[in-house]
Amino acid sequence: MKIPVSWLSQHVDLPAGTGVEDLDAAFVRQGLEVEDVLRTPATTGPLVVGRVLEIEELTGFKKPIRYCLVDVGNPDPQGIVCGARNFAVGDFVVVALPGVVLPGDFAIAARETYGKVSDGMICSVRELGIGDDHEGILVLGTEGFEPGTPAAGLLGLDDVVFDLEVTTDRGYCMSVRGIAREVAAALGAPWQDPAAATPPAWSGEPAWTVEVEDPQRCDRFSMIAVEGLDPAAPTPWWMRRRLTRCGVRSISLAVDVTNYVMLELGQPMHAFDRAAVRGPVVVRTARPGERLTTLDGVDRVLDADDLLITDESGPIGLAGVMGGASTEISGSTTAVLLEAAHWEPTGIGRGVRRHRLPSEAAKRFERGTDPDVTVVALARAAELLAGFGGATVVGGVVDVDTRGPRPEIALAADRPQAVAGIPIDTETVVDTLRTVGCTVESAGATLTVTPPSWRPDLTDPADLVEEVVRAVGYDEIPGVLPTVPPGRGLTPAQRRRRTVGRALAEAGYTEAPAYPFVGPAVLDALGLPTDGLLTLRNPLSDEEPALRTSLLPGLLGTVARNLGRGQRDLAVFELGVVFLPGDGTVAPLPPVDRRPDDDTLAALLGAVPSQPWHVGAVLTGLREPRGHWGPGRAADWADAVQAAHTVAGAAGVELTVRAGDQLPWHPGRCAELVVGDVVVGHAGELHPRVCTALELPARTCAMELDLDALPEAPVAQAPRISAYPPVHSDVALTVASGVPSVDVEAALRAGAGDLLERLQLFDVYTGAQAGEGQKSLAYALTFRAPDRTLTRAEVAEAVASALASAASVGAVLRGEVGQAVADGA
Repeated sequence: MKIPVSWLSQHVDLPAGTGVEDLDAAFVRQGLEVEDVLRTPATTGPLVVGRVLEIEELTGFKKPIRYCLVDVGNPDPQGIVCGARNFAVGDFVVVALPGVVLPGDFAIAARETYGKVSDGMICSVRELGIGDDHEGILVLGTEGFEPGTPAAGLLGLDDVVFDLEVTTDRGYCMSVRGIAREVAAALGAPWQDPAAATPPAWSGEPAWTVEVEDPQRCDRFSMIAVEGLDPAAPTPWWMRRRLTRCGVRSISLAVDVTNYVMLELGQPMHAFDRAAVRGPVVVRTARPGERLTTLDGVDRVLDADDLLITDESGPIGLAGVMGGASTEISGSTTAVLLEAAHWEPTGIGRGVRRHRLPSEAAKRFERGTDPDVTVVALARAAELLAGFGGATVVGGVVDVDTRGPRPEIALAADRPQAVAGIPIDTETVVDTLRTVGCTVESAGATLTVTPPSWRPDLTDPADLVEEVVRAVGYDEIPGVLPTVPPGRGLTPAQRRRRTVGRALAEAGYTEAPAYPFVGPAVLDALGLPTDGLLTLRNPLSDEEPALRTSLLPGLLGTVARNLGRGQRDLAVFELGVVFLPGDGTVAPLPPVDRRPDDDTLAALLGAVPSQPWHVGAVLTGLREPRGHWGPGRAADWADAVQAAHTVAGAAGVELTVRAGDQLPWHPGRCAELVVGDVVVGHAGELHPRVCTALELPARTCAMELDLDALPEAPVAQAPRISAYPPVHSDVALTVASGVPSVDVEAALRAGAGDLLERLQLFDVYTGAQAGEGQKSLAYALTFRAPDRTLTRAEVAEAVASALASAASVGAVLRGEVGQAVADGA
């Protein structure tokens, strides 16, 4: 909303000495953001009002040229050459005399042209820097001016325009009336409400019949008829200037008047050509198959939700948005129907977006207008049309008013003080709300407040509190940091998560958090269940309406985006919560005007789903880069398993790995991650169908485990370091291919006893020498005693016991490939 200071000062008695900076601060204090402060480009020198006395048409040139004698207040008239033809003898114009420097450093001097001496220039709007119109010169009118009067003040060249950003809840500030009220409150100055005038008592029957079929969407519709309008009557210069300064293009007197009243009072209006309106006017919703050609010349297919203004011919206007072309004011219109109404804001907003047809009227209706000023706006428009176009009102006013009483709001008198945290007495609360325009009745500690008609945004006690605090001043609320109570540091779970994240980062993974929203499509592609998903009431995207049950969708999406941007070798991880389906309990909607009661809070907490912390990782491409040292190594399922071991090691628990079968992993290359007897996750190579569906490279690997399912790590004990030498022994076992190596390892540990210090699988062989359906597993065993040097016999006995235990899982000694060596023995 653009507001010239000259127009604002007409309604607000600005204190002496109030400057641009003071007004800027006042706007900001009232919550109106100043987007820009606009000033007219500077003009210096004698710029005056002149009256055209004579016009001589010069001939013999390629274009029409006129030589004009203009009275500029001097004893002798100025002779000026001009090519414009939109003025006549007797018109008042703006004359730049020699010595004037117009915007753009355009200096005016007397010069000979077209065989005449041009002693100045008759100016257009663009040359003066106050608009873009350059089709003709600026005509001020035929009376009301004195030749020689300085034109700078008349043109508003010294005027300042504030461009304000008005939020959606402050629709009343889309008018001079609303902004004047805010500035007066901020500066403590008196002001004059342009809507305070009492409309005249028009006599006679209304000149038109009106019916409103949908009073829920139009609770007030007012209309008045005027006739005798001079279609050639020009819009007065002062009105055109104000419209231009506010960013509205001047069209014709009838249209300009409706736009002017909209800017002044905040009430959009529409002018119909009375001769083109047939029969009664009906306000209703669109019927199937109806169409409307709007003023922009577009033929629009109407929706059943569209609210229309119609006559016997059909739709003649899209209510609150734009009029129809069939009843448009033309250059020959002498009889006009003026309409002003109060429309339901949400319906107007839907229509604007449906037809992609924003308008200045719709901007105001969407934010809410004042239903009390419809007739006042009609009276103001009729007054202007009568004064400048010779129009007269015909008959009485049509006013279909179905509004009910305005709602009352109960407000505790001490609530503003409690919310702001500063002393605000009851008298201040009452005075502030009355200044806003509310009616306030006091009954002890409770105030009954009735908001004014122009404030549809005041619906709850919190809204009234905001008005009070805004009036007191947000800068009066001290900025006090809350006292932070002493804490006990991070919880064990928080420390574990941080340790796990650091361990994965040190292992070469990059953390890549993703949004926790998923859609059924990606879960289907991964083979994950979609039953019982927790869906959002207002999702950010219709394609992702649910909360994730796994970290893999987000991680795989991250990998796909990076692949699309040219990255090939990726190792990413995420630590985050997943949301497990519950019993289907839906959380209630708590009230916003008070604290929820205990039952509502209990229901809210009861509907909160289980949200365990998971850790996931995805790898693709090379795990070890290629270079002069070798060709590199592609990531495989073993790297995903190693990532799980890294997590377990950082969490301080022992992880067991065994074969598993779980989507979205490949059934033959999936490891089940077990801690104790609990399966905590899976790792391995993704199923080929998953890679194809998500456009990922073949053999992409992933790991995910439930971090909250890991038991608490025991208190770390310092290792006992033996001073005695270790004894090393390597054994190779042949076992059936289907026997997991973890089972063989467990058997060896159980049989070796307490002397076994370390056991490591260092070779797996599945060639012809191992036999069909067999594999060879080679283990390195390290034995050490804490109190003595082991003998060969002790080591041999421990190895034999380990081999005997391994036989229980079908492992047979293939041959001892090493020799027990006792250091120092």
